[in-house]
Amino acid sequence: MGASDGGFVAGNATTRFDNVSLLSVASTLPGRVTTSEEIEDRLSPALRRLKLPGGLLERVAGVLERRNWAPGESSDEATVAAGRRALAEVGVDPSDVGLLINTSVSRKHLEPSVAVRLHHGLGLPSSAINFDVANACLGFVSGMSLAANMIQSGQIRYAIVVNGEDADEIQANTIRRLSGADIGRSSFMSEFASLTLGSGAAAAVLGRTDEHPGGHRILGGVTRAATQFHDLCVGSVDGMFTDAKALLKGGLDLVVSAWKEASGPWNWSSMDRYITHQVSSVHTNAIVKAAKLDRSRMPVTFPKYGNVGPASIPITLAEEQATLARGDRVLLMGVGSGLNTAMMELAW
Repeated sequence: MGASDGGFVAGNATTRFDNVSLLSVASTLPGRVTTSEEIEDRLSPALRRLKLPGGLLERVAGVLERRNWAPGESSDEATVAAGRRALAEVGVDPSDVGLLINTSVSRKHLEPSVAVRLHHGLGLPSSAINFDVANACLGFVSGMSLAANMIQSGQIRYAIVVNGEDADEIQANTIRRLSGADIGRSSFMSEFASLTLGSGAAAAVLGRTDEHPGGHRILGGVTRAATQFHDLCVGSVDGMFTDAKALLKGGLDLVVSAWKEASGPWNWSSMDRYITHQVSSVHTNAIVKAAKLDRSRMPVTFPKYGNVGPASIPITLAEEQATLARGDRVLLMGVGSGLNTAMMELAW
């Protein structure tokens, strides 16, 4: 493919599908609710010492609470539960699944992949390909794109894309570190985003449109990179360190650039729903303003779930699906640390 009208450069970063559909999406939420007030209570000595006002998480980020796994719960088991429900909703037998992609940022170990445990938990056949895909908060959309390509090519009939996030360890480590007497105001704010994280799990089943005409067509989309900003948000279970101001500017510039390039062939200015990666009120408002979107068409889940990483988009879509009508145009969109942006259109 070459350049098309309007200066839009097509290629590997641009995909179109004509026989792939999203068949179902399901989520599993943790049973424990952690309010922002609880977290700030634990940090109150540090806030007083640094002369930082209370209510920062609610006022600045718009995060009122988030979910954490309760005793007896785990992200892996919750992911399996979401996957089983997604398969059952569309009537796909696990034996017919040809691909499982795990897209979680969270992982208990480096080896083996998280996918193998989920493959086993879902009872998938030995013929089902399985692996992890890591692309920060865009992992789920990247997984959907890979799965759609394999379905489009005829290699597989069904794919399941899954994600399970566990924010407990990183938040505990962050609160412990921020409570130290040697932490200054700038260091505190560089880890502020870690306090907005939440836990959760989700799964989506993809299949052929000609076999499931009642599914939700995946039309395609675009991805764009600005990897010169690879060090603006760096995280591990020990903590996540972010240059929030530079990250917001770099992310917005990337989104606007991709949006303008895609405006000719895609025409995403009047979608029925924009399902975005859930970060904060600041990021949501900035995207609405930069892309001139209708705020009423952009549902938010971050006030009650926080930032659930790659699971944010499927969790929000799962909650929103009851309000969608046949034929609605839905755009999945977000920015991931790195920086990368992705936008994928669904015809509901």
